Amino acid sequence: MNVRPTSNSISAVVDALKDMLGQRCSTSEAVLHAHGKGESWHPPELPDCVCYPDDTGEVSRIMTLCHEHKVPVIPFGVGTSLEGHTLAPLGGVSIDLTRMNAVLEVNAEDMDCRVQAGVTRKALNTFIRDTGLFFPIDPGADATIGGMTATRASGTNAVRYGTMKDNVIGLTFVNAAGEVVRTGGRARKSSAGYDLTRLLVGSEGTLGVITDVALKLHGLPEAMMAARATFPDLDSAIQTVIGTIQMGIPVARIELVDSTYIDAINDYSKTDYPVRDTLFLEFHGTENYVEEQTDLFSEIAAEFGGSDLERARREEDRNHLWQARHDAYWAILAKYPGKEGFTSDVCVPISKLAEIIHYVREKLESSFLESHIIGHAGDGNFHMIFCIDPDDKTQTDEVYRINALMVEKAIEMGGTCTGEHGVGTGKLKYLRLEHGDEAVAMMQAIKQAMDPENILNPMKTVTI
Repeated sequence: MNVRPTSNSISAVVDALKDMLGQRCSTSEAVLHAHGKGESWHPPELPDCVCYPDDTGEVSRIMTLCHEHKVPVIPFGVGTSLEGHTLAPLGGVSIDLTRMNAVLEVNAEDMDCRVQAGVTRKALNTFIRDTGLFFPIDPGADATIGGMTATRASGTNAVRYGTMKDNVIGLTFVNAAGEVVRTGGRARKSSAGYDLTRLLVGSEGTLGVITDVALKLHGLPEAMMAARATFPDLDSAIQTVIGTIQMGIPVARIELVDSTYIDAINDYSKTDYPVRDTLFLEFHGTENYVEEQTDLFSEIAAEFGGSDLERARREEDRNHLWQARHDAYWAILAKYPGKEGFTSDVCVPISKLAEIIHYVREKLESSFLESHIIGHAGDGNFHMIFCIDPDDKTQTDEVYRINALMVEKAIEMGGTCTGEHGVGTGKLKYLRLEHGDEAVAMMQAIKQAMDPENILNPMKTVTI
C-alpha cells in the first residue's frame, strides 16, 4: 500500500489547500526542505506542500481532503525528531502545527492544563510560571507538546516525573477520515473503555494528527540543587547510579556523560570540567532535603571513586550547568566540522547498563569509528553518537553495523530498541525482533482499522 499518489491527485489537493489556506499553504523549495528532514541523519524526503492550520477545524478539513484523494499526511512540530519521523517518502502534505500555539486552559487547583499541539514546553512553563506549577518533561530540545506526545518523549527528568505517557491525561486528534476525536477527561484515573489516549501517545502520527493535549502539572519544588561529579571510569559512574536508585534517593535527573563528550562540551560551551566520565544530577525538595540528598549521593559516589563534586543552588548556576549538558549534541557536531551526527538510543534495565556499554565499546575497538556516549542513566537509557560523512558508504555501512549490534544486544538483555527517540523509519526493522510476530500483527491490525488507506505518516513505526 506504500504507493506514491498520482500527480493529478497531488495537484488537486495542493490547489484546494491554497484556496482554503492562502499563503498558509506553501510549495516553496526552502519550506519543503525544512519539513522533509528534521534533526536526523536520514536523507531528506520532501513533501509536496506544507500547510499551517490555525485550529482543529482546519486540520480536519485538510485531512478530509487528503483522505478523499488518498494523499499522505505527515504531522510536523518543530522538526527535532531523530529517527526520520517527518520524512515524506511518498510525498504528500506536511501539516505544520506551530501556529496552533495557545494555552487553552490552566486549572491550578487540579494541577492540569490543556494546550494546543504547537505549544512548546518552554513556552508552557513560562506561561504557568506564576501558578507555582511546572511541566517537567524535558527532552532537551524545545519541542512542541504535540510532537512530544506523538513520540512519547521523555528526557532528563523522566527518572522522577515519568515520560509523556505518564503526564498526558487526554487529547484531541483528527483521524484519517478527518473526524475529530477526543479522548480522556480531567480525572486522574478512569476505568471507562479502551485507553485511546495511550494508544495515540507514541503513535508517531500514524494513527491521527494530535491537535490539543491535556497535561498533568507538578508543583514547583521549594528548592533545587544541581550537582556534577566525576569518576575514574564509566563502571564507577554507573555503579553510583545503581546505588543511588537502590537507596531510594529521589533524584530528579541523573545524567551520564562520557569523557570524550566532556572534552567536546568544554570546547563548545567554554567550560573547564575535568575530562573524566561524569554524572550530572538534580535534586528537588525543601532546602534541607536537597542538601541531605546531595550529601547522601556524595557518600555513594565516594565509595566508587567519585570526586570533584560541584553543587549549584542558584537558578543561574543550575541553568549554566544544564545548558552545557543540553548543548552536548551540538558540541560533538562542532568537534567534527563538515560531518553529520548519526545518533541512536537504546534502553536496558539499569543493572545491564554498564554491560551493554562495555559490549559496544569492545565492538568498536576493531572499528575505525569514534563513539561518544551520553545517557539518562537513572532509567537505563543511553545515546551513542557517531559523526560521519553521509556520502561515504564505508562509514555509513559501519555505523549501521555497530548500531545493529547495540540494538540487538539491548533487546537480548530485555531492553528496547529505542528508549525515547522513537521508531520512525530508523528503528522500524527492529520492531518485530523486540515485540514478536503476534504483537506486530496486532499493531498492523490497529493501523489498518484506523487508517485503511495508509495516508497517515506512511512507512513509519508500523507498516501495512
